[in-house]
Amino acid sequence: MKSPPSQTRSWSQRALDKIEWAGNKLPDPAVLFLVALVLTWIASAVLAPIKFTEIDPTTVVRDAAGNVTAEHPIQVKNQLAGPSLAAFLAKMVKTFVEFPPLGVVLVAMLGVGVAEHTGFVNAALKALLSITAKKLLTPMLLLVAILSHSAGDAGYVVVIPLGGVIFAAAGRHPLAGIAAAFAGVSGGFSANFLPSMLDPLLQGFTQSAAQIIEPGRAVNPLCNWYFTSASCVVIIGLGWFITDRLVEPRLARLAVDGDPRDVPRMDVLSTSERRALIAGLIAMGIGVLLLALAAAPATSPLRSAKGTLTERGAPLMDSIVPLIFLLFLIPGVVFGWVGGTTKSHRDVISGMSKAMSGMGYYLVMAFAAAQFTMVFRDSNVGALLAVKGARMLESFQLPGQVTIVGIIGMTTLVNLLIGSASAKWALLSPIFVPMLMQVGISPELTQAAYRVGDSSTNIITPLLPYFPLIVVYCQRYVKGAGIGTLMSMMLPYSLAFLVCWTAFLLIFWGLGIPLGLQSTYTQP
Repeated sequence: MKSPPSQTRSWSQRALDKIEWAGNKLPDPAVLFLVALVLTWIASAVLAPIKFTEIDPTTVVRDAAGNVTAEHPIQVKNQLAGPSLAAFLAKMVKTFVEFPPLGVVLVAMLGVGVAEHTGFVNAALKALLSITAKKLLTPMLLLVAILSHSAGDAGYVVVIPLGGVIFAAAGRHPLAGIAAAFAGVSGGFSANFLPSMLDPLLQGFTQSAAQIIEPGRAVNPLCNWYFTSASCVVIIGLGWFITDRLVEPRLARLAVDGDPRDVPRMDVLSTSERRALIAGLIAMGIGVLLLALAAAPATSPLRSAKGTLTERGAPLMDSIVPLIFLLFLIPGVVFGWVGGTTKSHRDVISGMSKAMSGMGYYLVMAFAAAQFTMVFRDSNVGALLAVKGARMLESFQLPGQVTIVGIIGMTTLVNLLIGSASAKWALLSPIFVPMLMQVGISPELTQAAYRVGDSSTNIITPLLPYFPLIVVYCQRYVKGAGIGTLMSMMLPYSLAFLVCWTAFLLIFWGLGIPLGLQSTYTQP
């Protein structure tokens, strides 16, 4: 489908078209990671001889009174040195195999593949669409995407591809469904009605950083809960408007030329499908019930040593991906057996094999991404840039509200270099939190500002570990989709989230609405 004449398109649409054109002219994502790897090697060799005065915040050690007992300046490590290159080669396989998103994607896709192959996913979508108005699909998808945060990174491998399937089944452009789901899962990563694993993870770093200034300072794990809960309304409202009014109309020019088998038929459920779906949902319900009963006792092996289920290190949280595998595999098998779509165990294996065959391109990109990520981390180039940027912000001595906006802006820039939310906060919290405490801004507010900046730009950085996977999802429907296609789709979400979410935080602060449990805005 051709684009309308340029004079009929708004300046924003033409700008996005240019971004898409330029982005798709970039090398393949795998090559892009390899280029970034080479540039990191060169930068590390150039910067390694230089002695920097900036202190690496992760090396600072303090005694009980808060006095510094040890600290080390940041030192860029030459990754082109003989020992570094030898270590790079020796660890290449391990680096790839242990790349965090790799196992998450492959294991979850095994279960999802069976559920798709037997027809369980298709039937469930038919039932869902029969009770959901077409115009409400977008907010419903955004809500599900936001709620998926409680399961860690599961939304990337479950909700986002289903977003494309749901929109395609409803006769809408599948890439609009992928964009809306990606915006909710990643762009709205710090918006959630339910507490998630990220809350205690960030709180631990925030509390440690706050105790640099005030040794007895405690930070509640849910210190941002009220704000993140209210933020759901903002993210869903913005995502709904952008998807239906900006992104989907623009996508009308992109013909869906992928495999037609990826677009399910949405005719009425047959009697056998309805019977099989009920059986599959019952099997899923029994699985969830058994899991709840197993986790309920205070002595449950699914709980952490402290007796909690949601903190980092709790076996339940570490088992999210295997549980997703089982909660799709079991109802998928039951659906196939009751509905007659599965004749033997070979059909189950066939479903898994089909799911894995579609992951070949992602594996290539994941290999390149894993090597770059390891070298970039070990070189300390990213840490140096982050610390220098934070010190420059500190030197400006801006008013409180402007400083918070600066923190958000600084976080968005660092986010383009370092994908992991916890890795960034481990690096930035020892700088930002004490710095702002000394000008009267509380650790809870600083953490909230960080979360806004971190979430808003997740969806436009190719260095996000899951970004190549989303490109693969898009190519299922539009073969020519590339980095530029995805970035041009997601840029309106990113800009809107960044501006409106920042304003929302400032409004929260201005009205004095508590950010969460035991939270304050000011620091004596």
